[in-house]
Formats: sequence, structure tokens, C-alpha cells
Amino acid sequence: MYRILHNGQLSIEDFHVPFGGTLDADNRWVIFSSLMPWEELEETYAPQFNPTTGAPAKPVRLAFGALFIKQRLGLSDEETVEQIRENAYMQFFLGFAGYSSKTPFDPSMMVHFRKRFSEQELNRINELIAERGKAMVMEAVASLPDNDESDDPDAGTDKQISLDDLVKPADWPEDKNWGTLSIDASCTPADITYPTDLKLLNEARESTERIIDDLCSQLSTLRRHKPRYDRGRARAAFLNVAKQKKPRRRKIQAAIRRQLDYLQRNLDAIDALITAGAMLSGLKTHWWHKLLVISEMHRQQSILLYSKTRSMPDRIVNLVQRQVRPMVRGKARAAVEFGAKISVSVRNGFAFLHRISWDPYNEAEDLIPQAKKYKQEYGCYPERICADRIYINTKNRNFCTRNDIRLSGKRLGRPPKNPEISAVHKQQLSADQRRRNEVEGCFGSGKRKYSLDLIMARLSQGAENSISMAFVVMCAEKIRRLLRLFFITIFAWLCTWKWPGCLWMGLRNILLLETHQSLATG
Repeated sequence: MYRILHNGQLSIEDFHVPFGGTLDADNRWVIFSSLMPWEELEETYAPQFNPTTGAPAKPVRLAFGALFIKQRLGLSDEETVEQIRENAYMQFFLGFAGYSSKTPFDPSMMVHFRKRFSEQELNRINELIAERGKAMVMEAVASLPDNDESDDPDAGTDKQISLDDLVKPADWPEDKNWGTLSIDASCTPADITYPTDLKLLNEARESTERIIDDLCSQLSTLRRHKPRYDRGRARAAFLNVAKQKKPRRRKIQAAIRRQLDYLQRNLDAIDALITAGAMLSGLKTHWWHKLLVISEMHRQQSILLYSKTRSMPDRIVNLVQRQVRPMVRGKARAAVEFGAKISVSVRNGFAFLHRISWDPYNEAEDLIPQAKKYKQEYGCYPERICADRIYINTKNRNFCTRNDIRLSGKRLGRPPKNPEISAVHKQQLSADQRRRNEVEGCFGSGKRKYSLDLIMARLSQGAENSISMAFVVMCAEKIRRLLRLFFITIFAWLCTWKWPGCLWMGLRNILLLETHQSLATG
């Protein structure tokens, strides 16, 4: 059951603080609370529940806000609940009427919260936050004082915030392209150990031994179906090769063949136990799900061993996170990464998640859909698309030529003989490559600050929620930095032109220093 609550923004004066005083209006959680589209979230969240049956569910503001806090601070589920219990600003962000020292919910509820927000819903919320944030920035910039009455012609030129790269002008021609679209793909590694065939087979053998023991415990007459081999010797055979620094390929194959033999005996024993009356329903759900994965992995490893091939479609690399696949990236640090592959577009300064895939794919396929998505949002195609070399193929070139889009990269054919034209082309290519760095910076900040470098969620839906929520947090943080920069700008104007004496220079130096720090971190 779900009860729709009033999600109107509570003023900081009405928020009850037991130790006296009021909340700071410039606090980041107060700003985030005004950015979030709580009403739209309620519309997508409430239909998931029966309106009359069952215990009341947690409100959408508490569920979404807890996920936002966890992703922003990079916390575990348990630590997220503790931080909410101790912080009055977080409780204001979550819609509490006043500060409370009680635990708001059990940490295990975070798993259910992640299941209730799909990737498509979070992408839509990200776009709504970007639209609301642009409106707030435009309103803030419109309230900047006019410096035309000053005698200095250069006054205030470095203190105004330009929106040319964020918002399409109202008088822009309909048949003319506008803006910049930067696209790229990356991998978000999952929290798994580095997989090797021998290590996976040893883990599968130990798991099947545990399943056999649980099945034999159901009836005393089932013990005669246990396989007759020494488990200690089986593990010693694995460790004898796994502990070597650089074992030869022949030794690895012999150890794999031996572990496959042990695993086959265990699978045959499980079939015999089921035939004799043992029931898989007596096992926990985790174990019989794992048994299905082990059966498929045994088939794959047998093919890889006896057919002498190194490639296998839908190759299993983890028995618990069975959705994870190897992604060949060719990076200097790691040629192969294990996790979800994401496609990201940066539209005029704001990053949006376009696609999450657990299977490898060619990212060049995403250029045309992202350009069409750009046209659906802004009413025209982008003026230029800044992308990596892999995106510049014949199909994408022809699409960009038909729609008058400049695609970054070297031009086809021989270079022009005119050195001036060649210099212009080189300068344009350099500018496009510099602009493409914004999407690389998006990946860098997402992996260093917002936990995209290691996805801790084990379920596929929870991992997709964590990835999507990271881009929601990045969008909200960018808007907060823009608003903060606006306030620094207007205070610098006051210091320069309105306030007298030494107060000008003192406050101006402090604010300029803070501006440089904001730009450096942003």
C-alpha cells in the first residue's frame, strides 16, 4: 500500500530543530531539495503499489533522497542510514518535519529502493533536474546588476555568466543547427575478483560440494550418492597451480581438466540425489540459482578446453553476478574490464546517460540515436559532434553530412594545398578535441567522486540504478556550482563598484580566490 503525501517544499523556518536556531539556506542539501522534481517522482513511484492493500510503503522522497545521499557521498547502505539519522540537513532534504534521532528505516530497505527506480525513470528525472537548474541559473543571471553606467568599458566583462553554451537563444532560426554534442563510452567495473578459468572452476566445485551436503542432510539414505573423492586433494591440486607466479600453459590446462572432472562428478551426484528423492526446493534461492550458473559455466569451460578456443559468447566470469561480461577496452591500465558498458552524451555542458549494456557492443552505433535525441529536446540538430575516432565511420559521416553537422576528426581526402585553409582545419580539429575533453572529465569525476569506478551492487537492477543515479548527482552538483559561481560574481561586483575603501580590495581578493577554487574543482 502507498499513501500519497504532500511533497511541497518545507521552508527552513518551519523545520523544527530541537537545539534551537534555523537551517542555513545556502547549505547544499537545502539547494538540492529545491532542485528535485518531487511531484514527477511521485507520479512514477505511486503506481507500483496497491493503494488499499498491504503495509504503507516508504514515501518517494525518502526512498529517492536516500539513494541520492548514498551516491553523492559514496557510502554503504548502513552508513547512509546513520548519516541521515545524525544530520538535520539531510532530514530536511528527505522531507522530515523536524529533526529526529530515530533510525528512519532499516538499511536492507535500500535494496528495495534501488529496484523501484528504473534506468529510464532516472534518465527522465535527470533531464527534469537539468531543465529546472537552467531556469534557476537564468533567473539568477537576469538579476545581475547592469554595469553600463560605469565609466570603465571593461568593467564587469569577466564577472558575467554567459548562457550561450547552456540555453538555446529564443530568436535562433529554426532551420539552423545549434549547440555541441560530445559523446563517448566507458566501462563501470563491478565488484568482483579478477576471473580466471581455474579460479572459477574451483569456486564452482566448492559450491557444488556445499549443495551436495545440504541435499544429503534431507534424508539419511542419500549419503550413498555422494561422490567418492578427497576434497582436500582437489583443493591441493588447485592451490598447487594457483600459487605459482607464472605457471606454464600446459600446467594450467591440466589443472583445469582435473577441476572439470571433479565438477562433473558433483553435477552427476546432484542429479542422482534429485532422482533418489532430494528436493532443490529445500535449498535457499541463492544456491539453486548458483547451481544453474555453474551448469552453464561447466558447459562453456568444456568447450573452451577441448576446442582450443579463447572466445566464448556470453562468457560467465562470476558465479554470483552472472550478468557481468568481459569488456575488451584496450586501455593502458587494463586491456579487459568486467562490468557494464555505458554510453554518455554531454549536451551543452550537462551529462546524460544514454545506454547501459552488460554485453559488449560497438559504441559507434549510438551516434545517430543520440543526435536524434538532441533534436527531440532542442528542436534542431547540434552544430557539431565531438566524438572519438571509433565514431567516425562512413555511416555516421553520411548522416552528419545530410544534416549539416560538423563531425570532429580529420577530413577525408588529401589535405588542401592552401596553407591557410590547412591551418584553419588544424585549428578547428584542435578545438573539437579540447571540447571533447568534457565527456572525459565526466567519466573522471564520476569514477573518482561518485563511485562509478567500482559498482558495489550485486543485482543487475541495483547496479543499473547506481550508475544512473551517479549522473543525476553530477547534474545536480553542476547546477549547484553554477549557482554558487553566480553569487560569487554578484558579490565581486559589489566589492568592486559599490563598497568603499579597503573593504573593496579585501573582499574582492577573498571572492576571487574562492572563484578560482570553484572553477578548479568544477
